[in-house]
Amino acid sequence: MSVEDPAVITCAISGVIANRDQCPAIPYTPEEYGEEARRAVAEGASMIHIHARKPDGTPSYEIEDFVAITEAIRQAAGDVIINYSTGTIGVPVEKRVAYLEAGRPEVAALNMGSMNYAKYSASRKAFVFDMVFANPFGEIIELLSAMNELGIRPEHECFDLGHVGSLAPLIDMGVLKAPLHVDCIMGVVGGVPPSARNLAAMAENIPWLHVGPEGGQRSHWGVIGISRQQWMLMAAGLTLGSSVRAGLEDNLYLPDGQMARSNGDLIAKAREMVEYVGRRPASVQEARTLLGVTPRAASNAQAGRSPAVN
Repeated sequence: MSVEDPAVITCAISGVIANRDQCPAIPYTPEEYGEEARRAVAEGASMIHIHARKPDGTPSYEIEDFVAITEAIRQAAGDVIINYSTGTIGVPVEKRVAYLEAGRPEVAALNMGSMNYAKYSASRKAFVFDMVFANPFGEIIELLSAMNELGIRPEHECFDLGHVGSLAPLIDMGVLKAPLHVDCIMGVVGGVPPSARNLAAMAENIPWLHVGPEGGQRSHWGVIGISRQQWMLMAAGLTLGSSVRAGLEDNLYLPDGQMARSNGDLIAKAREMVEYVGRRPASVQEARTLLGVTPRAASNAQAGRSPAVN
């Protein structure tokens, strides 16, 4: 990718950590997910990243919740790339594969390594939460193999430079093929510190960043900034040629410090930043091309199955 390419804008619509006590706009029900997706797409998002919740806001890894949310988004927002999270703690791989198979998203996020995952409060001089986020190679390979079988494009979420390095052995094994779709996630305590220099270092280590294998398509990459560093990192990434992600999973606040009223508010600012650096948002079809994504109907046909979601 380069600054001459349009930027794919992804909306991470809810996450699993923040709740309505922290931000009233976070969606819980499928209908609320659909409306938030509609707002995001109207402002320039071409991909929607989903963590499922039950209607009471509880995080969910159940097939019925992913499918209901997907159906609501497609009905409200029309043609948009659907991206499921597979990152979690304590949920068996088999259960994550089951909702991928049922919902059949075009893209699914795949965490590329284990790490301490924490949030630190400088005012309290204490960790707000502190956990080990385990993503061993065995689980990565299981999830990647399922995605390959189902025709789902993996999004490699890298929280540190070592996670980018974890791509190479999987390529060598043949379970991962070019071009890649890699996102550099910055701002989580335990991961890489959020700076433009660190972002550039991560990007430069992505395989096939500047030229694809045998001169073919290059890898696609994006930046995901967590909390208020998001806007600075987005600006840095855009000038380096990245795509971007915004949404209530990552950051609740606009650049001026006001709380977002919706995902649409955040995506509108992301689109403005794309345009301010002289680039433009990718259309849904352009995003599919940049990501190397097979459209949903064709993907199901290749797999010999009927679409799970209409």
